[in-house]
Amino acid sequence: MLEAVASLLPQASVEVDRIRAVFESQRANRWNLSRSTPAERIARLRKLREAIIARREPLAEAIHQDFRKPAVEVELTEVHPTLEELNHTVKHLKSWMKPKRVATPLTLKGASSHVRFEAKGVVLILSPWNYPFQLLMAPLIAAIAAGNAVMLKPSEKTPHTSRFLAKLVRDVFPENEAAVFEGGAEVAEALLQHPFDHFFFTGNPNIGRKVMAAATKFLSSVTLELGGKSPVIIDESANLKAAAEALAWGKFVNAGQTCVAPDYIYVPASKQQAFLDAFKAVLTRFYGETEAERQASPDFARVVDPGAWRRLKEVLDRTVAAGAKVEAGGTADGPSRYVAPTVLSGVTTKMPIMEGEIFGPVLPVLTYERREEVYAHINEGGKPLALYVFSQDSGMVEEVLQHTTSGGVVVNNVLIHVANPNLPFGGVGMSGLGNYHGHYGFKTFSHERAVMVQWMKSLAAVFFPPYRGKAQEWASRATRMLE
Repeated sequence: MLEAVASLLPQASVEVDRIRAVFESQRANRWNLSRSTPAERIARLRKLREAIIARREPLAEAIHQDFRKPAVEVELTEVHPTLEELNHTVKHLKSWMKPKRVATPLTLKGASSHVRFEAKGVVLILSPWNYPFQLLMAPLIAAIAAGNAVMLKPSEKTPHTSRFLAKLVRDVFPENEAAVFEGGAEVAEALLQHPFDHFFFTGNPNIGRKVMAAATKFLSSVTLELGGKSPVIIDESANLKAAAEALAWGKFVNAGQTCVAPDYIYVPASKQQAFLDAFKAVLTRFYGETEAERQASPDFARVVDPGAWRRLKEVLDRTVAAGAKVEAGGTADGPSRYVAPTVLSGVTTKMPIMEGEIFGPVLPVLTYERREEVYAHINEGGKPLALYVFSQDSGMVEEVLQHTTSGGVVVNNVLIHVANPNLPFGGVGMSGLGNYHGHYGFKTFSHERAVMVQWMKSLAAVFFPPYRGKAQEWASRATRMLE
């Protein structure tokens, strides 16, 4: 064991040295990048776009090697959203970068006011394994658009994709503009020792707290994209067939390893059996009728590592032992890291499956008689990253919005809000801090600098000491009239 640890030390030391050297080179270059023109930033983004398009197949192969994600899912959830983000940013960047004129009060007549968007400087992006390409690229695009230098660390849980990302970024950007650092926790710890101007983290709340603590040491700004148990509320007016299709896709894409995946469903007690029947029919259509067909399906990914598989198997077994009924699935194969697409009924809020975010292909179904029960349960837990409502009643939808909070909401579908670059994506409370995508991402990585210019003699001079005389009396009356 000691020999194994010792063999890691030289490599870790080399990476720490490289981190220090790259950080200093980026800090030396940050003013050049911050003064770059829209055309120069757009050229960088277009070069990145061309490199992504040229490497679609190697990317799909890398992600497939890591957790057998289907190539179509790679296109739909990794490549396409990234290219959409790039296209949207290139289209709008020039207007985003323009100083924004703002009004100036009458009492400050003779001055003009505007807001400038300045790069924060050198920023750190720590990305997760579940969408290893898209969740690193989206913040990188925003950071480059805002004129920052960027240091990035992908997850070590997806080593093939991490290697792909390191080469992609190295081929597109010089290290004093953007650089990727591969490795485990020791690399992340080394990165967190540096005074970045902004820390951007996607992952679980426990690590998020460590990132926030590191940022606090330097009084740096921080964005935390976390997770939580995203609930689904189905009401009496919902189209159950359409709801089943959307929920089966949203829950089992990426083998349920999605931060905005539907985590559990509330359905009216009178509609439970009809919903379960519709859901099981969709499962058969998506992945096959028998368990053997589903396990052999090329359209279903695997759990990322043995630890995640054991965690899911254990919580599933405990929940069934507590009285939940397996409506479909329930099987798990350790050597292939397979957990079947699983649906549970008879679930209560006190069962193990309801204790934390599932982050896997297991979907609990709970029933309710009164919506107030549902709101009470949702609001007792941490504020979710997403909330999904299936209803044809606009009044009911508004009621849900008034009685709950979440990072985002989708009505009569799931997940799709993430693909709209005109919407902010982020959490609230335990599900995150800050947001990004599109213009919101540009602003996340920018400092909004207030600028006021005095062009004419200032009326404020009447307020200068000494505080007496007719001028001061007039000024006092004038300001009160304008209040």
